[in-house]
Amino acid sequence: MINNFARNLRSRFADELRFVANAKAQPKTIGAVWPTGAVMARRMASIVDPNATLPVLELGPGTGCITKAILARGLAPGKLFAVEYAPEFLTELKRRFPETNILAGDAFNLDETLGEYCDQKFDCAVSALPLLNFPLAMREHLLADVLGRLSAGRPMIQFSYGPFAPVAAKPSCWTVERYDFVLRNIPPARLWLYRKPV
Repeated sequence: MINNFARNLRSRFADELRFVANAKAQPKTIGAVWPTGAVMARRMASIVDPNATLPVLELGPGTGCITKAILARGLAPGKLFAVEYAPEFLTELKRRFPETNILAGDAFNLDETLGEYCDQKFDCAVSALPLLNFPLAMREHLLADVLGRLSAGRPMIQFSYGPFAPVAAKPSCWTVERYDFVLRNIPPARLWLYRKPV
């Protein structure tokens, strides 16, 4: 038991060091100073229905903290499609989650990144992308693209360190609601739910 604890601690510390190094090298694409904490990961994963027929789309898994929380809800690993842009994270994600669909590519170009799965519908989407680092037009394009791949009424969850939603509501295209404010994260973060109008 002590050996398992020590192994998990070393793994977590290695994840954090890897994240910080990449955040310094790529501040625009990483967009955070520290990896997502376990509390926030669980809150983000809480929208996942492990019994849904359709798979789940994860954007920006990074070190895999949210990926782990999604799978901990009971989702079959093969029903998770995780899109990661940073090559530095991909090898470790594939090692840690060998049965999960880890896809290398740009979340802002999902048709190309999903490849043979580009027509796949998803039950929900979990995004840890640093949206505020990108122009509004890119954010709106991504949101419309992702919501177009989800079942009607099902959510995309997105975090933000700012006080407002990273993309404002467009009632004819999508709604936004505040889901939670996670104080136990570095830094504290707000969670937002986006949905297409039903």
